[in-house]
Amino acid sequence: MSAPESRFVRACQGLPVDRTPMWFMRQAGRYMAEYRAVRQHHSLVEICKKPALAAEVTITAAERLRVDAAIIFADLLLPLEVMGCHSISPRARGR
Repeated sequence: MSAPESRFVRACQGLPVDRTPMWFMRQAGRYMAEYRAVRQHHSLVEICKKPALAAEVTITAAERLRVDAAIIFADLLLPLEVMGCHSISPRARGR
């Protein structure tokens, strides 16, 4: 199903849906083997900055959990880089 026709989007638009979409917060899939495999090669900052990686970890978790929608957790340290604070190592930023 395409995103515009998804249960989540329809509910946000106030359209009828067969059930109420579910939303909950969770960790970034740290327990998932697929997520850990991506993290072996990429920091969280890199995942957040590369749309293909962000989509991969987000969609994998959403499909596994069978939820109606998902977002990627954006690292709280991302704004520091824009502010010129580059002293934190990429590996540390990703944890």
